[in-house]
Amino acid sequence: MIHCVVVDDEPLVRELLEDSISHVPFLHLRQSCKNGREAINVLQKEKVDLIFLDIQMPGISGLQLLQSLDRPPMVIIVTAYEHYALQGYELNVVDYLLKPFSLERFLKACNRANDLFTLKNKSIAELAVMDHFFVHVEYQLIKIVIADIEYIEGLKDYIKIYLRNIARPVLTRMSMKALEEKLPAGVLTRTHKSFLVPLSKVTVVKKDFLVIGTKSIPLSAHYRENVLQQLRP
Repeated sequence: MIHCVVVDDEPLVRELLEDSISHVPFLHLRQSCKNGREAINVLQKEKVDLIFLDIQMPGISGLQLLQSLDRPPMVIIVTAYEHYALQGYELNVVDYLLKPFSLERFLKACNRANDLFTLKNKSIAELAVMDHFFVHVEYQLIKIVIADIEYIEGLKDYIKIYLRNIARPVLTRMSMKALEEKLPAGVLTRTHKSFLVPLSKVTVVKKDFLVIGTKSIPLSAHYRENVLQQLRP
């Protein structure tokens, strides 16, 4: 269950958000606040996983509220002003709803938040159930320890598995999709249609690539937001 709060100075918008939240089974509304000061009081007292946050409000603005939080929960910005989108994404928001929004668009934003919430809350035990797998290499089976994977590159019907402390990659006949289905969720992440990486080993993220060790890995626009969401604290 995702515990959420609404923060908006417009009564009609608060009512719309409250009604929309009631249609989402995995959301539980903790409080509906008419300004940033009320929201701060709630955040200090309640467990909150998600904020539906307006930007332009009297007193403390939505952005000021967000910037004041040391460990902010997930945020979905709700505003009538489209030009705030870029600024919002720089503050690691989950999604951006432009007023007036449809229930369908609202549900899409909530599903994104739920996917991120589920990923962040996977226990270490769940991810550690499988710590290795085997692949076929020249008529033999080779054990691949998941913790040793630096990154994986797809080459049509083959994949190259680059491993820690091994100069040459392991080449095996397998598709990227088949490998993803084989591994536990969250172990490796797509950064590009041809690359899978363990995000725990990423040291630098740029606009169109990230760095693992001394290797630059492509980061395509299609996968960029998902990667950034998983890397955010």
